[in-house]
Amino acid sequence: MQPFRIEIAQSALDDLRDRLARIRWPDELPDAGWDYGVPLGYLKELAEYWLHSYDWRKHEKRLNGLPQFTTTIDGANVHFLHIRSPEKDAVPLILTHGWPGSIIEFLDLIGPLSDPRSHGGDPADAFHLVIPSIPGFGFSGPTLDKGWNMRRVARAWAELMSRLGYGCYGTQGGDWGAGISRSLAEYDSEHVCGVHVNYLHTVPAEDFDPSELSKEDRERLERAQSYRSAPAGYARLQSTRPQTLSYALTDSPVGQLAWIAEKFYEWTDPACRVDADRLLTNVMLYWLTATAGSSARLYYESSKSKGPLRCPVPLGVSVLPYDLALPVYSLAQRQHPLVHWTEFEHGGHFAAMEVPDLLVEDIRNFFKRFRHELHRA
Repeated sequence: MQPFRIEIAQSALDDLRDRLARIRWPDELPDAGWDYGVPLGYLKELAEYWLHSYDWRKHEKRLNGLPQFTTTIDGANVHFLHIRSPEKDAVPLILTHGWPGSIIEFLDLIGPLSDPRSHGGDPADAFHLVIPSIPGFGFSGPTLDKGWNMRRVARAWAELMSRLGYGCYGTQGGDWGAGISRSLAEYDSEHVCGVHVNYLHTVPAEDFDPSELSKEDRERLERAQSYRSAPAGYARLQSTRPQTLSYALTDSPVGQLAWIAEKFYEWTDPACRVDADRLLTNVMLYWLTATAGSSARLYYESSKSKGPLRCPVPLGVSVLPYDLALPVYSLAQRQHPLVHWTEFEHGGHFAAMEVPDLLVEDIRNFFKRFRHELHRA
């Protein structure tokens, strides 16, 4: 394992500024709103802020204030943050982002989870944090071979936690991170004590009777089934033609911005929008590392995976009302060893960025039940 420091060449920032200064904008239908995609006015304003006001060096400095490392696992470079808690009895916890997120998602969770004593919490709730960039994403860089699906990432995470000396640990994630976290428990159940997710699909069995559900749960199920049967355009493209897509996003910063900003607008609670600096820093991790295509390949490879995910360890779920699809409790209870379920009034798909305080508290509450077991380990 090698220490890592972010040092983006000034020439890369100058190139980005030059590209942003000469964007070739498309036309737009009058009064189109968001129906056709990202509105021209919205994106122009965001791009203008990126060009004239956003300061990458400030955010680079903040990231470099966190301990970062790289290592090679299964032929892939893996970049990760490793924050050791000052509390000796802290529980090891690996946090996994999704798409179009990154390690940036977890910045507001690091302090409260690793050092609750300094953030108004109970020091008994402390965690040692491991926050990796999925191979193909951000500073892990592009993957170099085929087959990097959720299960392969999970195997890499098991190896990472072993190399760090964590014999018993918890795992947490949303979006792809939720699936990877469950895959990790499936692969490394001897060492994973529990899985906490803030995104979960609940798929009914063939003999399931929907009349058993409440009206609200039937609506949730219909929405989720509709999303799975007719996925959005971005998912279809990334699952079928990631290479073709990569040319546009790797060559055009405003193209990369639109591709990601759309999701941060559509999938978040209107009362909890992610601010422009945090959004742009997240976009920068894709742009500066040229990982638009390799991150999209996770969709392609995972679409070819066979068999449902099984979670053989206790599962906790945070349900955010503005998420893509909401899980049904009774179905989750049948399908998983569910021990914890919290429904929130605010937040969406990017919970760690939208409602970090709520997510921190739910993670703490879920893992309390394992602390005695983990301390013995």
